[in-house]
Amino acid sequence: MSKLQDFQKRVIAHALNVRGLKVGERAPDFVLANAFGKPISLSENLKSGPVILKFYRGEWCPICNLDLREVQQYVDQFKEYHAKILAISPQKPDDALTITQKNALGFEVLSDSDQEVIKAYNLQFDPGEDYHQRRDLTLLNGDGSKTLPVPATFVIAKDFKVIAAHVEANYTERMSPEEILKTLKSIN
Repeated sequence: MSKLQDFQKRVIAHALNVRGLKVGERAPDFVLANAFGKPISLSENLKSGPVILKFYRGEWCPICNLDLREVQQYVDQFKEYHAKILAISPQKPDDALTITQKNALGFEVLSDSDQEVIKAYNLQFDPGEDYHQRRDLTLLNGDGSKTLPVPATFVIAKDFKVIAAHVEANYTERMSPEEILKTLKSIN
């Protein structure tokens, strides 16, 4: 096993107990700043249809960038179901702007710099000392903390009910846009 694979296994092990919200649970409402500092609420976005909520680690994460770019390719298909996408990280609004511009994203990228929403969705974890020696999260996270969200995707119905959830300790595995579309089709 390579050093990188060993490192990844240790990081994943720290996230194994993170469960996130389950299908059928009520998604907590929130208001967070977007890339331009404008407040965006879950409740306001749910008025027009379901919300696809993507939690990602940060603009520095190559896998997160790939995932958000892939989701961007499906925005028009999601709109057919009146679904909106909200992406959330623990970084500051400036970093949300960076990832939005870098990936030409056409959906809201939100800053949960105090990680209150990440905690409310049961996604926060400490990736461990090995991780901290490689990357200083205190410089990357808006609140200077050493914690991250487990990458997760939730599809939330207009009544705040979680109708699909993908919470995976292995940060390289994400819910595919095809799976999201399948969920959206099932509720229409």
